[in-house]
Amino acid sequence: MSSAQARDEHTWDDMVSAALLGAERRTPPGGSVTALLDAAALETVRRRAGALPVAPGPRPAPAPEDGRPGLPTAAERRLAALLAGRPAGGASGGGGRRGSAPDLGELLPQWLAAANEHGYRAPAALLPALLDAARARTDLRPETLAFAGPRALWLARLNPDWKFALRDGVHRRAPEVEPEAAQRLWEEGLFAERVALLGALRRRDPATGRALLASTWRTERAEDRLMFLDALRQGLGPDDEPFLDRALADRSRTVRSTAAELLAALPGSALSARMAARAHGCVALESTGDGPRIAVEAPQACDAEMQRDGVIPKPPSGRGERAWWLGQLVEAAPLDGWRERFCGGTPGEIVALPVTDGWRADLHGAWCRAAVRQRDAEWARALLGPPTAPFGEGPGDPAKLLTALPAAERGAWAARFVAAHGLSEAFRILGVCAVPWSLPLGRAVVDALEIARDAGSYPWSFSGVMGLAERCLDPADAERLAPLTAVPAETEDGSPGAGAYWAEAFQRLVATMRLREAMRRELAGAPGSPGDASPPA
Repeated sequence: MSSAQARDEHTWDDMVSAALLGAERRTPPGGSVTALLDAAALETVRRRAGALPVAPGPRPAPAPEDGRPGLPTAAERRLAALLAGRPAGGASGGGGRRGSAPDLGELLPQWLAAANEHGYRAPAALLPALLDAARARTDLRPETLAFAGPRALWLARLNPDWKFALRDGVHRRAPEVEPEAAQRLWEEGLFAERVALLGALRRRDPATGRALLASTWRTERAEDRLMFLDALRQGLGPDDEPFLDRALADRSRTVRSTAAELLAALPGSALSARMAARAHGCVALESTGDGPRIAVEAPQACDAEMQRDGVIPKPPSGRGERAWWLGQLVEAAPLDGWRERFCGGTPGEIVALPVTDGWRADLHGAWCRAAVRQRDAEWARALLGPPTAPFGEGPGDPAKLLTALPAAERGAWAARFVAAHGLSEAFRILGVCAVPWSLPLGRAVVDALEIARDAGSYPWSFSGVMGLAERCLDPADAERLAPLTAVPAETEDGSPGAGAYWAEAFQRLVATMRLREAMRRELAGAPGSPGDASPPA
């Protein structure tokens, strides 16, 4: 650097320091603020004029084509409004006062899911805002990446802020490639692309996907083996048993456990038979003077063969070893085998039998986990019991057991539960019901909210359920709920000001339902939602 350059840089540094510190703390070059600004303007022009041109880099490849139809114009405008209006936190159902306007951020997931059901492509101009929204909220990513299509990955390679699109691999429409290209992508592609490819192959041809995974299995990292193994849930069948059986000897414990779980989900697998033999050896039917009952003799030890089949030897804190081992054996045993074990009894009859020596909770809890894992509606129904029974007395989590029931039955059970117990214990149960809620369930929830309002309860105690109702009630029912938006008369024993809060909450509920109905019509291109499909981007 020449002396003139050094002098110039020193002068520029002095000007920057003086500007940062202020003229009252340091005398600026030139002796005044005006002289400083004049010198800074002159130096800025000089520095810019003297900058060397940068060598141009290679132009990015053109964005891939997306042949899906464009959005109706009204739906595109709605998407722009939802993206512009989403709150910074993106959360709903908090304890504070939220006003009567709909929470646009909580409507965005529903809008994206509906747009994907129609098979629309995302407008090119809104792709950056969509990816920014998905970057801030992980719950938006699967639907956002499915909606954004191949251009999301193209953009993600150009902007590191959107690298989640490459890392997560949660986009729904994976590439359909020829066998040679698939092998090359599997060997050379990014991890997200490999996960997406394996998932796509498992949906179309499970054997080809499994063969591709087997070709590189020994060289994969443990965390990658776990993710790839989890992808085998798609299209899982008896032909996967030999590969999964070899994975039982994997050096990673989590991989071994996942392989054992998948084998246990195959009722005819050798592992299922081994687990059933162990479980049946611990649980038997015995006759007494008072009638039949279930006798339990939990395992005395967890041997090497049990551990190879996925039984974890060390229990969590506060849990006895024998109860821990018993639960894992019963959970992994096929539920159909208990009918023969108990002389042809139905799940309801088996569950009703008394259990000796205080083992009932452990045995029934394991059956509950097995019913959820094996998606056995009959066993789930028997273990759930009637919705009128006191909450918390059952052996398992009712919300999880409900997932094993058909959607219509799930909603009917939840409606009767809400009618019997109100909303204090209903949040998780409502969260597993199909959307929109069935008419009986929706009316049971609204009736319970109205009862709480009339009793003068604090409305913010029900904000979580109210947030669910905004997203899950059938929007066609909005006008029926309109009378609830009025401010009710204050009761003597009610919370002061609660009536106004309840009116505001119901106003937001009705406004949200109307907005959801408008969104549905716009995406369907229905009359009253003007605008043809937007032109290709």
